[in-house]
Amino acid sequence: MRQRTRLPRRLGERFTVRAATDSGVGRSRRDAPDLHRPFHGVRATQQPTTFREFVDCYRPRMKPDHQYGGRTAMRIWGIPHPELWKCDEPLDVIVPPDTAPPCIPGVKGRRLAAKRADALIFDGVPVVDPVAALFTCAGELTLDDAVVAIDALITTADDYPDLVRLSPLSTLTAITKRLELWGRFPGCGVIRRALPLARERVESPKETETRLLLRAAGLPEPVVQHEVRDHGHFVARVDLAYPESKIAIEYEGDGHRVDKKQWRIDIQRQRDLEDHGWIVIRLTEADLADGGATLLLRIRRALATRAR
Repeated sequence: MRQRTRLPRRLGERFTVRAATDSGVGRSRRDAPDLHRPFHGVRATQQPTTFREFVDCYRPRMKPDHQYGGRTAMRIWGIPHPELWKCDEPLDVIVPPDTAPPCIPGVKGRRLAAKRADALIFDGVPVVDPVAALFTCAGELTLDDAVVAIDALITTADDYPDLVRLSPLSTLTAITKRLELWGRFPGCGVIRRALPLARERVESPKETETRLLLRAAGLPEPVVQHEVRDHGHFVARVDLAYPESKIAIEYEGDGHRVDKKQWRIDIQRQRDLEDHGWIVIRLTEADLADGGATLLLRIRRALATRAR
């Protein structure tokens, strides 16, 4: 079996056809079946399977004034998007107004004025700033989606899932000012309506979804990340709370289930809260899947009990 010529080390794992030619790699080697073609004009030594691998595969084709934006930028920053990533999702690439956007399979190009976004390099990747990422994706978001995203942008929590650990990524004031600067754009109305509904200190998308569910059902809005204290001594911090009624609402993600240490902590926290007269309502994603009918009934009953 004929042994293929080893590629120059300087090309790396992902490179353009032009770079290969400039490095003296012939067409037959460049187009050999052991190299993958994730994008037109790009070769990779390994087939990309993850979001980050697709981002890195297209990176060699990007020009100095190109950045990732839209849905792609939201995923890079870890800002929640309602749709799960799939390998056939096109990458969003932002280019200057006087530049032709890329037009190849797997890439969605668009123009954006330079003053509308800060061009940043994060983890080696050129990407628009977090607020511009949201705005360039706003046209495909519902009101609830936008509130979830803004909650993530302004959170000061250091354990928000998947979010880049630079919290807060922005503030309500900064987002409002940028909204005024941008003027009209697809989804601007959704962002404008979402801003008053956003809350700081949220620790997960599901906390936001739960809070919005309670509001939509006509229930009082719970307090986010409420600290329970007894004579000044810290007892627990709960995801959502009705402090006057001593009702705590806790969202349990899979991490609470598979992490033995966290599971034990959660049980002890519930005991501590109940010892101090609190009703603890624990929920999972399944409680939100059907519109939360059962959850809402449980919360209404708890509120009614405390109103007696």
